[in-house]
Amino acid sequence: MTETREAVAPDRELWVPEPAAIVNTRQLTEREKVFTLQLPGGRDLGHQPGQFVQVSLFGFEEAPISVCSGPEQRGSFELCVRDMGGLTHALHQLGPGDRVGIRGAFGTGFPLEEMEGKDCLIIAGGIGLAPLRSLIQSIVANRDRYRRLVILYGARTPEELLFREDLETWGADERNELLVTVDYGSEGWEGNVGVVTTLLPKVDLKPTKDFVVALVGPPVMYRFVLADLRALGMADEHVYVSLERRMRCGVGKCGHCQVSHRRVCVDGPVFPANELWQMPESI
Repeated sequence: MTETREAVAPDRELWVPEPAAIVNTRQLTEREKVFTLQLPGGRDLGHQPGQFVQVSLFGFEEAPISVCSGPEQRGSFELCVRDMGGLTHALHQLGPGDRVGIRGAFGTGFPLEEMEGKDCLIIAGGIGLAPLRSLIQSIVANRDRYRRLVILYGARTPEELLFREDLETWGADERNELLVTVDYGSEGWEGNVGVVTTLLPKVDLKPTKDFVVALVGPPVMYRFVLADLRALGMADEHVYVSLERRMRCGVGKCGHCQVSHRRVCVDGPVFPANELWQMPESI
């Protein structure tokens, strides 16, 4: 019996949710809330920036949610959850002491080793800042390993800007360059108005093989951003995009997230942009 348990242990780790305690919650906007979670024994999640976990709650299906904290955060991890359906709405009703099921982390992350010693351009649209926050936190925690850090972030309105305290911290560091825009301004907003691509001309970008881009946002934004990066001379193989499309099992078995010949949950969610052109449905 013992031998049988040992033989199936790897599958149990993939398929069986592990109870994680909610340590803290923080409301970011009307629809987004950050949950700080702790695995049994305070064990680290062991994720890489860009990976996701499958979150479950009794009575509801699972949902894939990106980890929004860097791997340097020890003993806990964070998820940014948008209230947009049955499971996520139920999650928003929970607080410290409640528990949720966690499987993962799953998928591919951003290539931190490849980014070391290079200029890093981070482009986030909307809730796409959540998985990129994990990447930014990792870069900031090891700042001397990277050269230039440029962060371009766009939201629909000023009220929908995420992680405002982080934005202030990143922008206050003279080693970083941070530009923020909104699609629609409101009273009191004095920043840039326009889609995130309007920020590209405001930054001195001279793409070379030593420049790496990480891009996450609504799929509709990808085609335009990639076209503008190409016009600037950025090679597709130096641009990394997260797809996170309709994932369900997290381990490549159900086929629910298949795009062309790739399974996003195991082959992605992070892909180099040159691979996207071989996946016509991706954007």
